[in-house]
Amino acid sequence: MKSIEITTTQNVTIEYELARLRERALAWFMDVMLVLLAYFILLQLAHVLFGGIFSGDISDTAIVLLPFLGFFLYHIFFEIWNIGQSPGKMAMGIKVVRLDGKDPEWSDVVLRAVLHLVDSLFSFGVIGAVLIKTTGKSQRLGDLAANTTIIRVKSAAHQFQLADILGISTLENYQPTYPQVRTLSEKDMIFIKNVLTRRQRYPNRAHQEVMEDLVAQLLPLLGIEQRPVNSVEFLRTLLRDYIVLTR
Repeated sequence: MKSIEITTTQNVTIEYELARLRERALAWFMDVMLVLLAYFILLQLAHVLFGGIFSGDISDTAIVLLPFLGFFLYHIFFEIWNIGQSPGKMAMGIKVVRLDGKDPEWSDVVLRAVLHLVDSLFSFGVIGAVLIKTTGKSQRLGDLAANTTIIRVKSAAHQFQLADILGISTLENYQPTYPQVRTLSEKDMIFIKNVLTRRQRYPNRAHQEVMEDLVAQLLPLLGIEQRPVNSVEFLRTLLRDYIVLTR
């Protein structure tokens, strides 16, 4: 499984699993089916309501082009409104993210949608599939142009979802448990994150001992007398607290 490290706007580096080609292809297929279903329903309604109007070369051309326009607008609407997720992507548990850690902006979404016509529709998905498999960050043309990629939001338990990190914006909606975490450095927090990642990816005794040793070293530094019952949750809480308190 390929992964990518994204530095959030809070200057915390988080590792995410990149979406597999199969997941992206299935999400794309679902979205296409939804667009075509909506198109045929609207077409039938239009024929019932305005039947005589739909005749001639102009209307024939419009009928052919409308599904492409619908596909274009569909992706723009959902990926802006739902912050990087179309219905197909939601079903597959994947999401569009920018490589700088920010949510996709409308210009990114429009660029991705335009280039969908090139690397997904007009090439029957061949160009997109080749680029996703061969680029280091699994990027098709639209991703390369918009500086985005697609990650899994239903990934391993040790990996934070974007909502967990970017959704913590103020002290009003999140109350830190360990305010003394501010005495640690950004380098310390990245090390904590990496220890959590390694322990979950390789759940053996050695990595468990490293994590427990790290907790033991942090307790006196933070002035915590009682050792937490759950070391994993303790380290995760430190990460969240640090993000809130140092932004």
